[in-house]
Amino acid sequence: MSASQQLRFLFLEPFFGGSHEDFALGLAQHSRHKIEILSLPARFWKWRMRGAALHFFYKAGKNLARYDGIIAGNLMSLSDFKALAGSACPPVLVYFHENQLTYPLAPGEAMDYQFGFTDITTALCADRILFNSHTHQNCFFEALDSFIRRMPEYRPKWAGKAIEKKSGVLYPGCRFEAGELLLPDRQGIPIVIWNHRWEFDKNPDEFFAALYAAQDRGIDFRVALLGENFQFVPKPFLAAKEKLKEKIVQYGFVDDRQQYFEWLKKGHIVISTAMQENFGISVVEAMRYGCLPLLPERLSYPEILPQQFAVDFLYMDFAEFVEKLCKLLISPRGHKETRKALSQAMVAHSWESRIGQYDAVLDELVSQRT
Repeated sequence: MSASQQLRFLFLEPFFGGSHEDFALGLAQHSRHKIEILSLPARFWKWRMRGAALHFFYKAGKNLARYDGIIAGNLMSLSDFKALAGSACPPVLVYFHENQLTYPLAPGEAMDYQFGFTDITTALCADRILFNSHTHQNCFFEALDSFIRRMPEYRPKWAGKAIEKKSGVLYPGCRFEAGELLLPDRQGIPIVIWNHRWEFDKNPDEFFAALYAAQDRGIDFRVALLGENFQFVPKPFLAAKEKLKEKIVQYGFVDDRQQYFEWLKKGHIVISTAMQENFGISVVEAMRYGCLPLLPERLSYPEILPQQFAVDFLYMDFAEFVEKLCKLLISPRGHKETRKALSQAMVAHSWESRIGQYDAVLDELVSQRT
C-alpha cells in the first residue's frame, strides 16, 4: 500500500464529549485519510454500551462497503455491531480511552459484570486495539485475568492472550500547535487551574480540601474551574462556590478553545487529584501553555510527566499534596525555565507529532485484510 494513498474510514464514537470527542476530531482533522465521524452525545454511558451498536448499524449498516475500515470508541458493543453487519463489516480498530474492568465505581454503586464482558467481547472482535497509555494497557490485562478468575466455571483463560496479540499503545494526539510558544510571564495572584470533568472519578473533594487548607493558612490564590459538566453540578463544586467565593475567577466549562487556552496561559498551577486517569489530555494541554503541574504519583501521570520533574511535581499523599501546593502558591514566580521546558516536552503529544504513527496503523489495519 502506498504511503500517500488516501483511505476512507468511519469513526463510531458513542460518547462524543471530553477526551473521546477531542480524539475523534483531532484524528479526523490531521489524518491524510478521509475520516467521517458518526457519534452520539456524551451522556447515559451505560445505555451507550448496550445500545449504541444498534443505532450505528441502523445509520450506517447499508453503506459499510464504501469504507476501507472502521475506528470505534470503546463505549459500545463491537460484537453486536459486527453480528449485525456480518461479512459487510470492514476491519475495525478500537481505541480504549478507559475500560469497565478498572473504572472506579461511584459511591453506592455495585459492579455490573455485563460491562466488563462487553469490553472483553469488543476487544476479541476488534482487528486491532490501541490503548492510550502503557499504564492503561497494563491495568487492563491485570484486571482481565482477575475478572475471568471470578467466573465460577468455564473460564475463558485464552481471552487475554488473544486480545494481547493485537493490542498496542499509542498516546492520543493533542489539539494544540507544535511550534514554539511565547509563554507570558505569570503576574499577580496565582491562579489554580481545574480543567477536568466535574465527576466523582476526578476526586474534586480532595482538590477542594487542599484549596481550603491553603485558604486556612492565609495564602491568597484564585481558581479557574474549566472542566466539562455533563448532567448535574456535583456537590463539591456547589460547596466551593460558597466557600471560595471571590477566589473563583471562572466557574464552568469554556467551550471556545482559544478562550480555554487563554485561561491556561494565565494559570500558574494545574492540579489533578484523579482516581481514574489513563492519559491526561487536560494536564498535557495545561503544561503546554505554561502551567506547573501538581499530580498524584499514580495512574498515568508518572508516564506522561518527564522524569526530571517528578520530584517537584508529583505527590504521594494528601499531606505532601498540600505542602507542595502551598509552596507553589507562596512563591509562584521564578519558574520561567521550568515552564518553558515542560511546554516544549509536551510538543511530542501534538497531533502533528503523532499523526504519522496513526496513519501507519490505519494503513496496516486495511492491508491485513486485502
